[in-house]
Amino acid sequence: MALDGETLTHFLDTLDRFVRERLIPCEAEVAEGDLIPPALAQEIRDMGLFGMSIPEEFGGLGLTMEEEVRAAFVLGQASPAFRSLIGTNNGIGSQGIIIDGTCEQRERYLPRLASGDLISSFALTEPDAGSDAGSLCTAARRDGDHYVINGTKRFITNAPHAGLFTVFARTKPGTTNSSGVTAFLVDAGVPGISFGALDRKMGQKGSHTCDVIFEDVRVHESAIIGGPAFENQGFRTAMKVLDRGRLHISAVCVGAAERLIRDSLSYAMERKQFGEALAEKQLIQAMLADSKTEAFAARCMIEETARRRDLGQNVSTEAACCKMYASEMVGRVADRAVQIHGGAGYMSEYPVERFYRDVRLFRIYEGTTQIQQLIIARNMIREAAA
Repeated sequence: MALDGETLTHFLDTLDRFVRERLIPCEAEVAEGDLIPPALAQEIRDMGLFGMSIPEEFGGLGLTMEEEVRAAFVLGQASPAFRSLIGTNNGIGSQGIIIDGTCEQRERYLPRLASGDLISSFALTEPDAGSDAGSLCTAARRDGDHYVINGTKRFITNAPHAGLFTVFARTKPGTTNSSGVTAFLVDAGVPGISFGALDRKMGQKGSHTCDVIFEDVRVHESAIIGGPAFENQGFRTAMKVLDRGRLHISAVCVGAAERLIRDSLSYAMERKQFGEALAEKQLIQAMLADSKTEAFAARCMIEETARRRDLGQNVSTEAACCKMYASEMVGRVADRAVQIHGGAGYMSEYPVERFYRDVRLFRIYEGTTQIQQLIIARNMIREAAA
């Protein structure tokens, strides 16, 4: 349900103030300690940010896609670690349940996901299965009305803190593609789940990932998203929610780009070289103008695609275009930001150094740039041949 204009404006204004007054001032602390302070995480819960996309009937804000990307534009201006904390609860961790989940699954999980009392984690990637997700090896063997899951998942965001895992496992032996894969809702407390050491990443400190190992993890058939009738339908469920996830990440990229542009402009206006402010130098102006134009183009793409999705249109191609362009765009903006800052941009006391590393991940997760290119081109060919 869309919020009325006044309520949406109030929410976005409150979120903007929260980002400026609470999140941005804590960025250095989070990066240094590789941890979001528990008290700040609770403030994020209290803001309702864990349930932005979850329907109001389950305690969420029930934002439309257009409303969600507008919120992500704001949230993206702070360290990506904050967005990562709430990302899965608003994305695949909840949307699969919302779209295909049983009534029992919705009632059991969605209220706690919306409140942030339960953090979800999306367990798909494996040591030998990343972009080629259909080649995953984690297996779920049927044993009566239960399944026994064995396998290892890699680079799983929020895994050390998750209370719920969406686990993709092969339930149809002998298949080598996505057709024999099922999505399970697995509570973190089930016996047989263990974790690897925290991954040491290039950036996005404060957002934790690690291996998740499933050893004879036994779950009832009711744990399948949608129930037993949805056996071997896991990727179909995933496909239904990908557009939303791609648009959300795209909007976060725009927010990060706008933050980098703002910081670069501020620095260029204050820093003097050869007797005048850097901002007066035409080559600096060119970099600022290029960044502003690209960020504006991405924002327009995302807003238009979000509106179309809210109208019920198929935006698979457009969402992939947004994700590819926005994630590549913010990388270019970050590079220019470092260049504008000069030597200072290479120093850790300036946020652009951290953002330069943080935004690199956007071109990799939620589908690499190359995967988006394949999706776009294949959809073009399919439509032309129809």
